[in-house]
Amino acid sequence: MKIKKTSAPTRAGKPLRSLANIGKVFEKKLNQIGIFAADDFLCRDPYEVFSELRQKVDPSFCRCALAGIVGAKLDQPWYRITKASAREYERRHPDHVWGKC
Repeated sequence: MKIKKTSAPTRAGKPLRSLANIGKVFEKKLNQIGIFAADDFLCRDPYEVFSELRQKVDPSFCRCALAGIVGAKLDQPWYRITKASAREYERRHPDHVWGKC
């Protein structure tokens, strides 16, 4: 699933929790890597955000967490894009092995 780069996101300037799939717990994890607002998040590649979260915050993040991050970027519910986002992550990281969700 390719992420299209767009000009100024319409959700910029809003809190992280205004994004799809981002609740209180996920917001705190994003804060740990320097993402504090929707515009901080929307200007980044969600697959890179996921990788950084796995490295610095929680190495057990699964494909559902990835789908939540990608879905926040695309304004889609995580459960609709889990398989597609996992395939794209595997394409970018061919050595990655998914754990249990």
